[in-house]
Amino acid sequence: MLDALTWLFGNMFGGIMNLFRAIADPMSWLNWADPQALIRFIYYGGSTGFFFVVLDLFLIFLIIGLIRRQVLWGVVRGIEFTHNVLGRFFAWAGLLMVLQQVVIVFLQRIFRVSVISIGPFGDIFTRDLSWYAEELKLYNAMIVALCCAYTFVQGGHVRVDLVYAGVSRRTKNLIDMAGSLLFILPTMTLIWMFGWFFLWRHLVTPKVSASDRLELLERKARLLKWNVETIGFSPNGFDGYFLFKILLVAFAGTMFLQGVAFFYRNLLEYIEGDESAGKYHDKDDLGDDLADKVAEIH
Repeated sequence: MLDALTWLFGNMFGGIMNLFRAIADPMSWLNWADPQALIRFIYYGGSTGFFFVVLDLFLIFLIIGLIRRQVLWGVVRGIEFTHNVLGRFFAWAGLLMVLQQVVIVFLQRIFRVSVISIGPFGDIFTRDLSWYAEELKLYNAMIVALCCAYTFVQGGHVRVDLVYAGVSRRTKNLIDMAGSLLFILPTMTLIWMFGWFFLWRHLVTPKVSASDRLELLERKARLLKWNVETIGFSPNGFDGYFLFKILLVAFAGTMFLQGVAFFYRNLLEYIEGDESAGKYHDKDDLGDDLADKVAEIH
């Protein structure tokens, strides 16, 4: 038990030190022209050290927020605003996906065109129609990965409701806080840690692994070079599948932050009472109120 506590508090203190080192010397991990800096970025992005940096920040904002609740509300509003902007923007990928599919059908079935060339003012980008057809999967992935946190902010996620609807507001806050800590944050942490190295294994060589120690990776840095995956499932098909791996990491990151905001929001609502329910909640107006008023008039 003592060893476990020593390990925990030692890593939490190490997380604070790593955070200060990263802020004090950003070029040691952001200067990607230096292979050593890039390999540090890759290693620490999915490491235990990074996990404890995030945990320390979570606890720091929590402690400050309990003293000055407006600070914690600011964190909640900032995260939810970011996810609303992302979701509302990338939701347009659905329209783009439909329009591109219509164009593909017309060109392929009516005009018998086999390729599309884009770029009248520079290099011509020419790809087979099958490339554009497979690219539609990317738009779908954008909607799923980058609109998930937005859907959560808007309350559009599916809830398996057994007891939730019949309990008080404060009990709902407790259930939501427990759900965030026990389900959202651990799940997103696992997806991030596996997805991070899964991404980088298809961007650089020699391949990196979650089991590699920093010393081994620093030795690999002498041979490190970019080797972005461009293999498609078909000879002329979409070859940017590394983008899906980036979206996987983006999904885990945004949903982790949303889990943090969800916990903070419910904690603040629990402390402040029912009058703060939905406070600062920027929810989309779908015209339901107007429709109700029209129905009442008629």
